[in-house]
Amino acid sequence: MPIRHRPASRLCAALLAALVGACSAASAGRSASLPDPALDPPPANPGEQVAVLAGGCFWGMQAVFEHVKGVRRVWAGYSGGDAATASYERVSDGDTGHAESVKILYDPRQVSYGQLLKVFFAVAHDPTQLNRQGPDAGTQYRSAIFYADGAQRRVAAAYIAQLGAAHAFDAPVVTQLAPLKAFYVAEAYHQDYARRHPDDSYIVYNDAPKVARLQRLLPALYRPEREVVRVELH
Repeated sequence: MPIRHRPASRLCAALLAALVGACSAASAGRSASLPDPALDPPPANPGEQVAVLAGGCFWGMQAVFEHVKGVRRVWAGYSGGDAATASYERVSDGDTGHAESVKILYDPRQVSYGQLLKVFFAVAHDPTQLNRQGPDAGTQYRSAIFYADGAQRRVAAAYIAQLGAAHAFDAPVVTQLAPLKAFYVAEAYHQDYARRHPDDSYIVYNDAPKVARLQRLLPALYRPEREVVRVELH
């Protein structure tokens, strides 16, 4: 099955963005650094936890969070819509309610939910872009936090308010907060796409810089490539 994910027009848009000094959406409208979340309590239940986030193309989101210390696995997939439309061909139409998302399995003893949100806002995408990221446009590329419970919702809402009060961005944060109803794992050819196709023009100009920024801006949270755990493909 051929990958339709980045038609030539989108690649051209990404290349043009790079030429004008904005090779990634996450570089737009951002201060040099973001504050740590003021509200970031440990989870009520011990053991590994799950976070589901959406911020543009899931290739880059997966690549970023796989490089975060304490993250066990990251899956690319879909959230926000129904099981019947949870496929790339349907989600690409932009009318399913789904957003390209990542499911993050993490150890809260090593990285907190609030720290994951800091990575999300600081380097993984531009939360001021409505229904788009860089060359990708449509509701399937929206910025969203799918919270699993009330505690995650409170941390996310408090951090968004904190960033607004701190004027961390040049424009308002448009990230949606929505309850997590389900997460559907995307097709195998989307998993670890950035790692398996590092020379793809889209990855070079849009996603690789995000991982580099994670290492530069948040070195305490960065995990090098040799320590990244890959998704098992079937």
